[in-house]
Amino acid sequence: MTSYGQFCPVAKAMELLDERWTMLVVRELLAGSTHFNDLRRGNPKMSPALLSKRLRTLERAGLVRREVEDGRSNYTLTACGEELREVVGALGAWGVRWIGQLGEEDLDPHLLMWDIRRTVSLDLWPRGRTVIAFEFEDVPSRAARWWLCVSGDEADVCDYDPGFEVTATVALRLRTLTEIWRGDRDWVQALKSERVALSGPGARNVPRWLGQMNLAAVARPA
Repeated sequence: MTSYGQFCPVAKAMELLDERWTMLVVRELLAGSTHFNDLRRGNPKMSPALLSKRLRTLERAGLVRREVEDGRSNYTLTACGEELREVVGALGAWGVRWIGQLGEEDLDPHLLMWDIRRTVSLDLWPRGRTVIAFEFEDVPSRAARWWLCVSGDEADVCDYDPGFEVTATVALRLRTLTEIWRGDRDWVQALKSERVALSGPGARNVPRWLGQMNLAAVARPA
């Protein structure tokens, strides 16, 4: 870790937390990811080697607890790490309010679909299996189609056809769904502007089922 050579508590905290990717690993742990592959899915552009390094650093610093069950590592936050929940939430809210510009490099279907999968409100979905297919018009074919499968209290996302009957299909640009999910654009506006095409027997329920990310409710400045 880099030392700032200051007694200031902010400086001491940042010696640990401002290393590249560290706070995003903490964000994933706060979101409920406990296994290495899930942490990678939440940070798809982070190398496995760097993720391992950051987890070891957080473990040594007392923020993360690693346990092995049936040969598989399980990572959870300690009380020390859990205290960062308000910090991460405040950073996210600040980012929504003041850093709204998204470049093309910020658009990632893997991260978007993973975030939808882990935070979508399952209480609003039917109890039986419901499948929504997504077709991104502006994404290379290998990552252009996704399926969100919800059954009871479980949700999964696939980048291949799972073979189940599709309840609704959503066709749009990756940027459009990203902006809707973030709260930069609402479903009503997107549908009226014909930026989103919904089809299938459950089409009218898609906006209610998917909703938006938790930080979408953060008020923007005028």
